[in-house]
Amino acid sequence: MLETKKYEIRFRRFGIATIIAVFFLIFVGGLVRSTGSGMGCPDWPKCFGQYVPPTNINQLPVDYKTKFAVQGKQIADFDVYKTWIEYLNRLVGVVIGLFILLTVVFAFPYLKSNPKIFWLSFVAFILVGFQGWIGSKVVASDLATWMITIHMLIALLIVALLIFTVTNSQEFSIVQYKSDSSLKLFIIIALIISLIQIVSGTQVREKVDHVANLLGEQYRTQWPKFFMEELIFKLHRSWSILSLLISTLLLFKYRSLFERSSLIYKCGLGIILLLCSQALSGSILVNLGFPKQVTSIHLTVGSIIAGLQILVAILIFNKTKQITE
Repeated sequence: MLETKKYEIRFRRFGIATIIAVFFLIFVGGLVRSTGSGMGCPDWPKCFGQYVPPTNINQLPVDYKTKFAVQGKQIADFDVYKTWIEYLNRLVGVVIGLFILLTVVFAFPYLKSNPKIFWLSFVAFILVGFQGWIGSKVVASDLATWMITIHMLIALLIVALLIFTVTNSQEFSIVQYKSDSSLKLFIIIALIISLIQIVSGTQVREKVDHVANLLGEQYRTQWPKFFMEELIFKLHRSWSILSLLISTLLLFKYRSLFERSSLIYKCGLGIILLLCSQALSGSILVNLGFPKQVTSIHLTVGSIIAGLQILVAILIFNKTKQITE
């Protein structure tokens, strides 16, 4: 019994650390996008043909623009700042891979008692490798928006698998005091809205990138005027309002169905606070010329919201225990 407790605690702690690390990778990925560093390394897995990228243009061949051309197009001028941001993004991805590999190793004891914990951890590890391959395709496609969207969705799928394995590696239940036939339906709706928000967000980002290339950095404060009337921007904003309304409704349901000290209620409250924070960051982006750091924060907060919604869904579908009075 003591050994079982030890490996459960070890797996849970390392699993949580891995989830946090994945969210950090999402933040770094957002920083890559917001700073325009996605093509800082035009090849993959090396960077300008080197395992450690150059720090000075003199370390590159004279014809580097054509030698490392992407889809037949010359790359932009070498920018050490963008190159190293993209390179650090890749390094963080490698570290995440090692984290998830260790998560799989720590899941071995579950092969007999709860094999799905091990196998889902293994699937998450395989997805990390697939994510790396997709990353190479993102570079090869010259940052095609649909590839970036897939890249983001796979990251969230990895988060979902890790949350599921960590949650289900523990034996516990949350008491639900009365029945509510609509609860699970609203949970599913909230997840769908969150998914739409993330996908529409990548489309909005594409519009921003287009305007940025058209006007240049010196006119950042003018960017919003050129896409705020676009349908995708209006939809993205409308879905965020709908997400807040659904999440608020769910919070009232949690309040009547569960103890306020329960993990479900706390997550519901956290989702509301994060949605408000995301709305604030969105307002800052539009009104202050898309500050680069705020762009990355906006993306990361959205990902954390999705992660908490996934956690709530797992708890409600798998860990609630209704009692009769």
